[in-house]
Amino acid sequence: MTIVKRFGVWLLFITAAAQAQTPDELLLKNYRPKSIYKIPITRIEKAKFPVIDMHSHPYGKTKADIQEWVKTMDKCGIEKTLILSYATGAKFDSIYQVYSAFGNRFEVWCGFDHTGYLEPGWSERAVKELERCARLGAKGVGELGDKGLGEFYSSPTKGWGMHIDDPRMKPLWKKCGELKLPVNVHVAEPMWMYEPMDSTNDGLMNAYEWKVDQTKPGILSHAQLIKTLENAVRDNPGTTFIACHYANCEYDLSILGNLFDKYPNLYADLAARYAETATIPRYMKAFFEKYQDRIVYGTDMGASPDMYAFTFRILESNDEHFYSNGQTGYHWALSGFGLSDAVLKKVYKTNAMKILKR
Repeated sequence: MTIVKRFGVWLLFITAAAQAQTPDELLLKNYRPKSIYKIPITRIEKAKFPVIDMHSHPYGKTKADIQEWVKTMDKCGIEKTLILSYATGAKFDSIYQVYSAFGNRFEVWCGFDHTGYLEPGWSERAVKELERCARLGAKGVGELGDKGLGEFYSSPTKGWGMHIDDPRMKPLWKKCGELKLPVNVHVAEPMWMYEPMDSTNDGLMNAYEWKVDQTKPGILSHAQLIKTLENAVRDNPGTTFIACHYANCEYDLSILGNLFDKYPNLYADLAARYAETATIPRYMKAFFEKYQDRIVYGTDMGASPDMYAFTFRILESNDEHFYSNGQTGYHWALSGFGLSDAVLKKVYKTNAMKILKR
């Protein structure tokens, strides 16, 4: 509560710290529980084994920014970070220029140029731009993104209405295989974002912010988007695909597991889905054990030491019932997976090396 005098009148302000806390008045968005349990707390500031971060973005804009990022990487045990730029043309060139100055600490991946994708001959023109980016130094493609209305992540032009299994994409997938450029693909969103935005949605706080409007004309459902992923992976066996965020199938990882079983050219990263899976640690540990050769580490959450420590704690520790409000948009408690050394080594680096070997 704050009392100030303005224009000769004393005014009373209720500050955020004094928001109503009784259950019948508390807003869900203000719910910030604290664990009451006196149990082990593990702070892991450096990964147990060397790490390749397969999913990040150009957070550093200047040489000084990136130098600071490299210091953080050294502190946290990150050997290399992949910069998924989304970009082509002059924007890709500028991003590549600043990051390439740091040698093998970073790889920059390009996007696809959708300029003129509704016109004849687009595929051939897009392939030429892909080849140009590869000659400059692009080591892969991504992050491509489709949340139902078509590819919209790549710049400078969004490919609304064109999904990754569109026949026009075939020449690009083929060229990626020929150039040994792996592709990072984002399809759909977590299932909470498709569920009713009401009291039954256990991910409501984050789901409401990222909800998918399923009333838009032509929008694909979650299942339909996963099918576009499968079609692209199946029809292009010579191209390596990385389904980021567990293909947004964390609600039912048997979907992703079935794809792994059928398609050896498919991998998945776990970027930005730590909180979504740290509620089911025993199931996740079993999933990692079964598919330990197909999952790669990624972050997609900035570049702070606390962020890296958060990911290490979930993957490495056996900690239970902890919160991380600074890193997640959920109210629920998290637990560590306690992955074995053998699995950690693969997820942190070995699997990435298989993908990046060219």
